Amino acid sequence: MAGGGGRPRCPPGALLAVAAVVVAAGWARAELKEEQSIDLIGKNEVYGDTRHEVNVYVKVFTNSPFLVCMDLALSQERIIDPNYLWIGPDGRDLQGQEYVTLTETGKLMVMGFRVSMSGAYLCTLSHKVIETSTQEETEIVEAYKFMVYAYREADHAYHVSVRFTTTRCRLKTNGLFVEKLNKILNSTISHLTCHITDFSYKCYPIRTPKNGLQYELFVNFLVNPFGPGWEEVCHTIPYDCEDVTNRRVRQAAERIGKFFHQLKHVLKNEFHAVPTIQYVENSFSMTPIDSCRPGFGKNHHTHQNCASCCVVCGPGTYSPNNEVTCRTCTGPGARIYGAKSCY
Repeated sequence: MAGGGGRPRCPPGALLAVAAVVVAAGWARAELKEEQSIDLIGKNEVYGDTRHEVNVYVKVFTNSPFLVCMDLALSQERIIDPNYLWIGPDGRDLQGQEYVTLTETGKLMVMGFRVSMSGAYLCTLSHKVIETSTQEETEIVEAYKFMVYAYREADHAYHVSVRFTTTRCRLKTNGLFVEKLNKILNSTISHLTCHITDFSYKCYPIRTPKNGLQYELFVNFLVNPFGPGWEEVCHTIPYDCEDVTNRRVRQAAERIGKFFHQLKHVLKNEFHAVPTIQYVENSFSMTPIDSCRPGFGKNHHTHQNCASCCVVCGPGTYSPNNEVTCRTCTGPGARIYGAKSCY
């Protein structure tokens, strides 16, 4: 009769599947497997699995959860003479590295997570099984693989469209009206270090069932979080800045929404010089638009458990701008995480 963890184990080279954990502000959220309870995830611990790698998503500049060098079932057993070896993405032993915390029970935390820390974290657990009758010792070796990815929250902007009636399309006052509208909107949100970009308008004749032919201005613009002064605000923040910029641009969008809801009064007082232009009731619409910083992108297939996150681009992919996808390199290149180009 064997004791001390003598249960059959899957071989270390078993086919790798995918499990995932997302960590934000020190809290883990995950698609839980049957043996992992919410209570254990809430303790900021992620268990390994000999059957497959475990995906872990860590927000940049935060600490990772504790990666536990055993699976949940084994953690409930007595383990005789355990020894743990953690290897980082660069192939080096993590023991003694300043940016990690290693406990005596085989738990690893990566502190102040950076893009360059993304990759495979491998742990080997060796322990003994002692035959009760003969006291014969057998060494068991088990391997765990954690794929740890840096991520950011998406940067948010808001696309706004609104319509106005006018007497004719070819009127100089149309352009003057739109120009003044742009200035007023910018002044409304400038204190939030946001601004209006991609401002445009077109005029179209519209046939209506009740009023016959009339003319409408279709105005479109973007509420952008990166207005003058946004970098200075971020320099005062000791962590990544998207939480602050996203909060500010949401406030800016709310102020603009309120502006258009009160537009009848505004037109009367601010646009008295052009009374022929009127707001089309209920024409205001606003759509959130996500973007990712260069070196990050979204992938609903690869990172299903962090589908809304901007996850660091993996080796062989890159993102040069604020789009939401990582592009694939056509040839050799971009062998690092977070590449902004293939070279």
